[in-house]
Amino acid sequence: MTSVPTAATSTTPADGEVPREAAALARQGRFPTDFLWGAATASYQIEGAVAEDGRTPSIWDTFSHTPGKTENGDTGDTAVDHYHRSAEDVALMAGLGLGTYRFSVSWSRVQPTGRGPAERRGLDFYRRLVDDLLARGIRPMVTLYHWDLPQELEDAGGWPERDTAHRFAEYAALVGEALGDRVELFTTLNEPWCSAFLGYGSGVHAPGRTDPVDALRAAHHLNLAHGLGAQALRASVPAGRTPRIAVSLNPSAVRARTAAPEDEDARRRIDALANRVFTGPMLHGAYPEDLFADTARLTDWSFVQDGDARTAGQPLDLLGINYYAPAIVSGGLVDGPRDDGHGASAHSPWPAADDVTFHQAQGERTAMGWGVDPSGLYDLLMKYAAEAPGVPLLVTENGAAYPDAPDAEGRFHDPDRIRYLHGHLSAVLDAIRDGADVRGYYLWSLLDNFEWSYGYGKRFGAVHVDYDTQVRTPRSSAHWYARAARDGVLPPADFRPPRRAWPGRRARIRRSRRSCTPATRPPPGSASR
Repeated sequence: MTSVPTAATSTTPADGEVPREAAALARQGRFPTDFLWGAATASYQIEGAVAEDGRTPSIWDTFSHTPGKTENGDTGDTAVDHYHRSAEDVALMAGLGLGTYRFSVSWSRVQPTGRGPAERRGLDFYRRLVDDLLARGIRPMVTLYHWDLPQELEDAGGWPERDTAHRFAEYAALVGEALGDRVELFTTLNEPWCSAFLGYGSGVHAPGRTDPVDALRAAHHLNLAHGLGAQALRASVPAGRTPRIAVSLNPSAVRARTAAPEDEDARRRIDALANRVFTGPMLHGAYPEDLFADTARLTDWSFVQDGDARTAGQPLDLLGINYYAPAIVSGGLVDGPRDDGHGASAHSPWPAADDVTFHQAQGERTAMGWGVDPSGLYDLLMKYAAEAPGVPLLVTENGAAYPDAPDAEGRFHDPDRIRYLHGHLSAVLDAIRDGADVRGYYLWSLLDNFEWSYGYGKRFGAVHVDYDTQVRTPRSSAHWYARAARDGVLPPADFRPPRRAWPGRRARIRRSRRSCTPATRPPPGSASR
């Protein structure tokens, strides 16, 4: 790996070193007073209204309507109807005391063809959402791309084509012009690894293609799109405004199963494909040479043009870390399906690494089958605090899906999720104590939603959603998180809300039920349920 150019990690002077006050507070079990407590969502997972106000299909519309691609044939056609209920959802956030909300813009809602002028009605929806958030004292964080590429751009070749990165920069400028007068925090891409390797490698995500070289090409053009998009954002916001730009990666805490040389080499190879394929260009302005060597039998990487990696290495104001579970690997194949936690497919998302075996951690697992291991989050925060000194960190996604059911009074108590959050936020606090400059945490997710190829069967929300009526009911974990945000101290892991915490919520739920008109309910027999 080449050395780190200073331009890739330049920040404001205040970010030059970890505030000593934050570490001191962490040693007392307290979060910094300015710590950002938030929640996150994504446009296709919650908005619905897929054919309203000029929106055109994205790759996820096409993929989810393709038989066999999602559980039960579920789609995001209605999702949780956030497009019509955003004011209600913002009020819910305010009631939970959130200080910030991370949401994504639907590219095909604001630029339906993926090129050309903006659709005013789409931009107006996001303007209203931002204004509602600001009126409630909630700081918006806008993600430009959370996997929903306009279908017209996929028809033209998608992310394996270089032109898509330039179309992304054009789109980023449209959003910057529209929202840059009131939004400070932007994320260019969410989990580009999933877009590239699950979308074009294993095919378990949209657009469902299965070519390992296309996956590597897509990864490169996503890197390029990040750099071009960051440049476009900075150039497009109104005069006098300075956006703070991040990218949200899902780096893998890769661990060798044993100390054997073949297992350590497997760890190195997966680290290159999961992590350094993005952090190399974005943080260091160069790809790692061992990635080129490992994949040489597939491609010569001639699609990388001179200056591309430096373009990808635009200055970052913040680095977003999404974390769910570690990856444990060993060298050599074993019988049975690949157990990497990224869905079943005959095609691997790991180009040129078919001889690496994945193992799930022992112990508790979530409904997704992922091991619960907060130490992986701590390890990643410390790793990137060291690798990108001076770049503050945000946990831009972390959470868990668990099955649950209401009690006799309609309350949803989710002790497993509370323990999960307690463990992972404790890991964040430990990282701050040990010197990592972590500025905030975004719970995934605010609401139950369309969980991609898993459909509606996996529920990540701190707020339960009845998909038939769209009624929102905060779970016990939402009350736990609200108390943590209010006090800056983690409530106990065995927390259970007092009975008085529920009536006001239930009153809001009853009002929500009355507002659920036939026009906004999912139609009977809808494929999205």
